Amino acid sequence: MLKEFKNFIMTGNVIDFAVAVIMAGALGAVIKGFVNNIAMPFIGYFAGGMDFAELHITMDGKEYATVAAAKEAGAAVISYGAWINTIINLIIVGFVMFMIVKAYNKTKKPVEAPAPAGPSPEDLLGEIRDLLKK
Repeated sequence: MLKEFKNFIMTGNVIDFAVAVIMAGALGAVIKGFVNNIAMPFIGYFAGGMDFAELHITMDGKEYATVAAAKEAGAAVISYGAWINTIINLIIVGFVMFMIVKAYNKTKKPVEAPAPAGPSPEDLLGEIRDLLKK
């Protein structure tokens, strides 16, 4: 059983999958940083100076300056600005993954169609026999 597990782990597909998971986590962190620290402040600037991360609705009906202040007061908070950031993050991750897959597919060799199979030697001999009978 240990030998089978070792063979399973050492196959290329498992190693490739492990690398992909690690790279996806790192790529996700980089993109999240890009969205939160570059894209959203840029978008917020052109949207009148708003901070999307601070857009929220409190369930108690009171107004709070920040999400942190509302949570500190014990109010139930719907942070829809953070959700907008997450949606933008998802769109960017999807686009980056699309570009990676597209570039990867360009590097793969096109699969050649197998040559059509000709008649077997027995078929050829049968045809010759039939021609000789005539």
